[in-house]
Amino acid sequence: MASSSILFPLLASVIFGLVFFAAPSSSSITCSDVIKDLRPCINYLRGGSGAAPPPSPCCAGASNLATSATTTADKQTACACLKNAATNINLNPDLAKALPSKCGISLSFQISPTVDCSKIG
Repeated sequence: MASSSILFPLLASVIFGLVFFAAPSSSSITCSDVIKDLRPCINYLRGGSGAAPPPSPCCAGASNLATSATTTADKQTACACLKNAATNINLNPDLAKALPSKCGISLSFQISPTVDCSKIG
């Protein structure tokens, strides 16, 4: 009896540990976060010529997105949201691809309707 009373709590602890620590990490960033950050960029990305720089609120939002999307899951979520937006909002693809460099930031993926977000690491 004594061994079964010790075995059950030990087994429960092992199972809890496996479930807790082996659970896949999920993204902490949401599409709402991404859209909120890049909303000031929409007019520029739809109708800008590329000759003028993006508006400062746009670059501030892009910078916030770049610093918020740190994990692979966050980057893939942000990428998928931007890919969907690029398709549905009919953004100028050249302006979208150039936005990070024009804002002086680095993203690990392109803002494009053709990007493969599953390959982001």
